[in-house]
Amino acid sequence: MKTVPQKAASTPGPGTGASVLVEPAWLEARLGDPAVRVVEVDVSRAAYDEWHIDGAVLWNVYADLKDADYRLVGAAAVERLFSRSGISPGSTVVFYGYAPAVGFWLMKLYGHMDVRILDCSRDTWRAEDRPWSSTPAGGAATGYVLPRQDERVRADHVAVRAAIADPGTTILDVRTREEYQGERFWPSGGMEPGGRAGHVPTAVHQPIDDLYDHRGAFRPAADLRQVFPGLGDGEVITYCTIGGRASTAWFVLTYLLGSEHVRVYDGSWAEWGRMTGTPVEQGHE
Repeated sequence: MKTVPQKAASTPGPGTGASVLVEPAWLEARLGDPAVRVVEVDVSRAAYDEWHIDGAVLWNVYADLKDADYRLVGAAAVERLFSRSGISPGSTVVFYGYAPAVGFWLMKLYGHMDVRILDCSRDTWRAEDRPWSSTPAGGAATGYVLPRQDERVRADHVAVRAAIADPGTTILDVRTREEYQGERFWPSGGMEPGGRAGHVPTAVHQPIDDLYDHRGAFRPAADLRQVFPGLGDGEVITYCTIGGRASTAWFVLTYLLGSEHVRVYDGSWAEWGRMTGTPVEQGHE
């Protein structure tokens, strides 16, 4: 285990005008700052329990962010999550891990000002011998009170259904070819009992496999634009299976490429493909 000593408190830069991506050295210098909270986002505890950035808390997508039907948990559960994570309205919150954009999106859904993503992978952090621990992080609860949701960043299944016939809205499917074509329901390769594999009619298929360099940092904007060609200036609704890849696409389009009308369908295929009566297509791209 490698740890970092506590540092005196400092005030990080505000979310507006400051980069939403932080370099490893920037975060390492602030690990002891009580104004900075670090959150690892993953779909299980395994990686976190083996090791995590020193002082980081875990948000488990399935246990903390989704209900039994893979829908986003309610506001009361989100308030408890923010509070037990030691997050206050003025905190700078830095996400990393398997699905950092999910955490980023959730905080922006509830209007948190200063949210950032570590611009490297977990493996890069440890390979560079930066502080880590295998001891679960604790801290005092903060009593976070949520404001209203910002519906400009979220789409539900009703909005997606309406977008099928709307030429001004692009439904962007960022899953793999096998998922899009209906060869599998889950990205791991399995099917879902009672669920239907395929894609939303009219959805544009655009996997997001080429967003990162060898360090796990986001590629330059010019390269990222090549991943998302031809979207135009209309509205975009992103979806995947449970919202992780959809949130990543939203983050890149909104914060790194400057798009202004992008929403995440956070229910994604885990909801759409298990609902009765939702239209599903298979095959062609």
